[in-house]
Amino acid sequence: MSALANEERRIVGFLCNWCSYGGADTAGVARANQPTDLRIIRVPCSGRVNPLFVVKALLNGADGVLVSGCHPRDCHYGSGNFYARRRLEVLKRFLPILGIDPQRFSYTWVSASEGSRWQQVVTRFTEEIHALEPAPRFEDVEPLEKALTLTQEKHRPLGVGKQDWLAKLKEAISDKLADLDCVLGWQQGRDLLHSVPLFIQSADDLQKLRCDATCHNNLVRYLPDFKGRKVGIIVRGCEAKSLVQLLQEGIINREELVIFALPCQGLLDLPLVEEALGRYQKLEGLEITDSALKLRVDGKDVTLATADYLQSRCLSCPNDTPVLADYPIGEFTGESATTAQCPELAFLDSLSLTERLGFWRACLSRCILCHACRNSCPMCVCRDQCIAESREPHWQSAKASVKEKFFFQIIHALHLAGRCTGCGQCQANCPMGIPIFALRAHLNRVISELFDGYQAGLDPKAVPPLLTYAQEEANIQERSWE
Repeated sequence: MSALANEERRIVGFLCNWCSYGGADTAGVARANQPTDLRIIRVPCSGRVNPLFVVKALLNGADGVLVSGCHPRDCHYGSGNFYARRRLEVLKRFLPILGIDPQRFSYTWVSASEGSRWQQVVTRFTEEIHALEPAPRFEDVEPLEKALTLTQEKHRPLGVGKQDWLAKLKEAISDKLADLDCVLGWQQGRDLLHSVPLFIQSADDLQKLRCDATCHNNLVRYLPDFKGRKVGIIVRGCEAKSLVQLLQEGIINREELVIFALPCQGLLDLPLVEEALGRYQKLEGLEITDSALKLRVDGKDVTLATADYLQSRCLSCPNDTPVLADYPIGEFTGESATTAQCPELAFLDSLSLTERLGFWRACLSRCILCHACRNSCPMCVCRDQCIAESREPHWQSAKASVKEKFFFQIIHALHLAGRCTGCGQCQANCPMGIPIFALRAHLNRVISELFDGYQAGLDPKAVPPLLTYAQEEANIQERSWE
């Protein structure tokens, strides 16, 4: 059909060996008239289709991707298509934030005996792809050098700068220190504006403890390295969610932890503060209050409005109170943000698909592939076997192209689907200021919409939605082509 008109599009199909591939074969044996645009890749099961297969095909020039498997409850392997259904629906709703038209991807179910149904499916999908313009190549998209505008009308009172409870925290740690191998906290870094992790093992170490709005490191990131030892850890709201998520996945053990919980006070966006200060030689003083940052820099007094220099995620974070605590320290207001919308995500929502693709091309051109986003993420527990650096399978080339950098961020985001706790370490530690947290925030929004408001890190006994399935899905269409 399309070949005769010399207008073939590049369409990739991933077909289940046991049903859909048989259905396509049945249609062929019956000599059913079919488009010639589709290039079929045979897979053992639709559950074997990694969402990254689809994204990689689309980024590498495919005009469309179709996944087809056994009908739900008819899977040759029992439940493979149930898992696939969840992953593929999440993927379809994830594509728009990348700047990819979700109409370029679809999934369906065809049995081996349904040759006529397969003909209808492939014909309809091909017609839909032809109705679209040819897919833009990522390398050819015009970079969108548009300033990222973050707006947040209201936020809960954060109480930044309150230190009334620091003495109580030190006292609580001191009482338990003899029974612990280590307590994870923070201490001053290269100057008053910066903090680094502190591993408390003695009373002298305890005196270095610091807990304020400069302490942005998520200490949960170090817990897998301490598995098998009794450790204490200081957590705030988002860090406690990360801890709960690791407990869900069995990566750490609850009986090995002593949790000192603090109220969330918000964290400073240090790159923004440094930009406002310019180059300086010495930071001689720092006072943080709920309304102002008072700094003495190279002999001069500088005052900044605190609300203008907080991390954007803190303004929209709905979690003031840690969900797990052995020793709660301080006052927990229990107040939540008026909205949990990520400001970067709100900005991307205002752009068209083409503008989003161009925006990511412009942003990722600054990426230096330092992998700080991955290395600081508490949920990235497979650092030594990261598939982004694997040669078997060979997901990424060694090229430092913008497309490869974009694909790395997609890998990271999809591996956090249903697991990201919104701590924002990926973006906070990016030396180039790339708003990559928006990808994770969008996936969190998708997961919440599909799975009855699910949020990662709130219930230690919950199962992440992409690690389980339901035979009847309330928010996922049974047959996407009917």
